Amino acid sequence: MATWFLLIIYLAFISLGLPDSLLGSAWPVIWPEIGSSVGAAGLVSMIVAAGTIVSSLASGWMIRKLGTGNITLLSCLLTAVSLLGFSMAPSLVWFIMLAIPLGLGAGAVDAALNHYVAEHYGAHHMNWLHCFWGVGATTGPFIMAASIAGQHSWRGGYAAVAAIQFSLVIVLLLTLPLWKRVAATRQTPNLLDSKAVDEADETLTTKLLNIKGVKPTLFAFLFYCGVEMTVGLWGASYLVGTRNVSAEVAAGWVSLYYAGITFGRLITGFITLKVSNLLLIRYGQWTTIIGGIVLLLPLPSGFAAGGLVLIGLGLAPIYPGLLHETPTRFGKGSAARLMGYQMAVAYTGTTLLPPLFGLLASKAGTASFPIVVLVLLVLMLVCAEIVNRLVVRPQQLHQN
Repeated sequence: MATWFLLIIYLAFISLGLPDSLLGSAWPVIWPEIGSSVGAAGLVSMIVAAGTIVSSLASGWMIRKLGTGNITLLSCLLTAVSLLGFSMAPSLVWFIMLAIPLGLGAGAVDAALNHYVAEHYGAHHMNWLHCFWGVGATTGPFIMAASIAGQHSWRGGYAAVAAIQFSLVIVLLLTLPLWKRVAATRQTPNLLDSKAVDEADETLTTKLLNIKGVKPTLFAFLFYCGVEMTVGLWGASYLVGTRNVSAEVAAGWVSLYYAGITFGRLITGFITLKVSNLLLIRYGQWTTIIGGIVLLLPLPSGFAAGGLVLIGLGLAPIYPGLLHETPTRFGKGSAARLMGYQMAVAYTGTTLLPPLFGLLASKAGTASFPIVVLVLLVLMLVCAEIVNRLVVRPQQLHQN
């Protein structure tokens, strides 16, 4: 039962990824029709991110009050309604209003599902969970492209994804009683000692940041999501503007970067069956830094593609691995609340760091792109190693 139930969680994460890439892929044909501007997509995206941050911060409270199953159901319903609204939106004002429930739904379900899998399933399932997010994020543009090509309308693409979301809502409604039942059969012991667990249980939200290792963990999430989005958003501009690669080739190389993340998480899920989760995080970080160095060196342009792929492969185990370690490192009593904090900080990095690089690029050009990426990767490594020194037992770092 637990295995089949896990498939439902995977489907929920595919649905979480589906809307993430729709706006960018459809915006070139959306903004002329609704009388907006090219740059307005940034406003809509930031509102979605703001809603995601708010609901992520509140996710710990919502998990305790509603339970993961109810949060997942309500969040998917919010997302479905928002996407259906997008398909009928006549103006930018409607996009802005609908971006609010879309962001609120995404943040709540993201934190809730990550917390649920971290507590009740192994590290390999956490990697596969985020692999399925990549499946959704990759599928969304294909659905939109098919709609634009076949119906000559972006509205059909949004309507199709909304229909998928409503179908998932029905599945979640029918399987709602299974959430508590499966959780009860998959209770796992906390690896921290009982005293640490008791202290974590008594920790109030205002004191959460005082738990040893929490602050550098949050910074690791900030830098991870910041660099992941910066590479995805500005990689093609760097390749075209600095490496003199054609726009078509640059887009293909950036897609290889995303493929590296998705494929890497699929493979990492199997590797975690034999190798320590903590070691995979460390290997992943060093792989990203090697990729950043390849990107920085004055090598032929073709090596830039290899650098991007290495960064993508290296990033693959880091985010799901850090999430999965949350209950182990900080105790189950704080895990739900801290998961929401991690999601909020992660989305803050996604929202702020790429635009900051955009400001830098407007002044100094895109040539600084590999330098900025490498600096962010090193900062992420430093933060993660600080956490390892503070809260991880030495034998865990070498466990196979």
